[in-house]
Amino acid sequence: MSSPQKVPDFKTVRLGKLKEIIKRGVNPYPSQVKRTHACQEALFNFKKLSLKEIVITLAGRLKSIRLHGGSCFSHLEDGSGKIQLYFRKNLLNQEDRIMNYDFFRDLIDTGDFLEVTGTLFKTKKGEKTLLVKDYKLLSKSLAPLPEKWHGLKEIEIRYRKRYLDLIANPEVKRIFQKRSLIIKTLRSLLDNYGFIEVETPILQLIPGGAIAQPFITHHYALDLDLYLRIAPELYLKKLIMGGFEKVYEIGRSFRNEGIDWSHNPEFTLCEFYWAYKDYQELMDFTEELVVNLIKKINDNLKVRYKNNILDFTKPWPRKTFKEAVKEGSGIDVTKITRLDLIKKMKKMKIESDYKADLNKLYDDLYKDTVRNKIIQPVIIYDYPIEMEPLAKKCEDNPNFVQRFQIIAGGLELNKAYSELNDPQDQLERFKEQQKLRKKGDKEAQFLDLDFIEALEYGMPPCAGCGIGIDRLVMLLTGVNSLKEVILFPTLKPKEKRILDKTKAIFN
Repeated sequence: MSSPQKVPDFKTVRLGKLKEIIKRGVNPYPSQVKRTHACQEALFNFKKLSLKEIVITLAGRLKSIRLHGGSCFSHLEDGSGKIQLYFRKNLLNQEDRIMNYDFFRDLIDTGDFLEVTGTLFKTKKGEKTLLVKDYKLLSKSLAPLPEKWHGLKEIEIRYRKRYLDLIANPEVKRIFQKRSLIIKTLRSLLDNYGFIEVETPILQLIPGGAIAQPFITHHYALDLDLYLRIAPELYLKKLIMGGFEKVYEIGRSFRNEGIDWSHNPEFTLCEFYWAYKDYQELMDFTEELVVNLIKKINDNLKVRYKNNILDFTKPWPRKTFKEAVKEGSGIDVTKITRLDLIKKMKKMKIESDYKADLNKLYDDLYKDTVRNKIIQPVIIYDYPIEMEPLAKKCEDNPNFVQRFQIIAGGLELNKAYSELNDPQDQLERFKEQQKLRKKGDKEAQFLDLDFIEALEYGMPPCAGCGIGIDRLVMLLTGVNSLKEVILFPTLKPKEKRILDKTKAIFN
């Protein structure tokens, strides 16, 4: 009894087709494309193009092939949309040409990129369709599209192979189109308010501007250790010192921290700084900025997020940090010792590093009892001084600083404050941070004497704000994880899989 023949895998089959295509004298990867219309443009102008039988040329990826003897219906997709194609043997085989109907039937697969030329018509079912009179192979695909397995659903594969995710799931593409629109709109709004867009270093000698652990790298020509920035803040404030009054930057920042639904080691920040303003004025401005952004993106101020309808209609409620924590936990942060705070947090089963400084204890208490429970937009302001070493003290209570955050849907959308411009006070705050670093706190801020020197030349009263773009996009697209709004999120590699593939190539 003969053993059953091994069925060749998809890639082997397609490699065989590629070999045959080349054998027939066809270049499977040509450079030039002659496209007259995008798919959506052809559909939009269908009446005019079809009535006059205007010959048009489209280009895109084949998403389906349905063979019916001597004819075939398929769909072609480009960046604008999708259109149906109709191939007919008696039309394509009339001339003596290599790329005829039989070539299409035998050697073309879903996933291939084609240039197709023809005229538009409507099928009996009323679907707008291109009758193909000529076609050209633009790129032969060697791997099958996810549709072979009824779409791409596995989360792990979706994030690792975002290109397949975009091909298989149109709604994912729409999320990133909306992300682009959000950033473009935010940039336009800041420009219209008179802010100047600038660029500051990503490689920094001393990382500053946030409480976070940095990534470190090495520059070989200078034999110098450098850090990836954790925030652009200190450089932007130097520009305020230099005479700019309104500046902003939209760009990547990097923090060597854990990964979860709301954190990714590299993320996009928008930070803007405004001279001669304080945090109260910036509170009003940022509220207005977010409202105008949502109006332009959604046409109204209602946003669906995690089965809730968030209403961003002004004015939003405002609470001090002290009031919010007292309301959420019953703890008055102005009347409790560190030891009693730890006892109460343990009793409430709040996870925290109980050996850490007050900043982390306050932060964990606040996140557990306040932030995570806020659904509708709220502004929390006046934070304990331990939580922000770069903000001005409140004039009526120096134990708190002039900082505020917008919270909605359990997300912190921004961090903003009146910028500390007293060099002596800033130096003392940096020294306190250094003490924490010596105790092992890798997130505490570095002592930046260059920034202190810059402050000594004078900085006007100033307010600054940082908006987390990824979290804002999460909120406005209604998804539950940053990985859904970052095209290529940071993931732990499948080392064995990569090693096996590498060995296979070289063996």
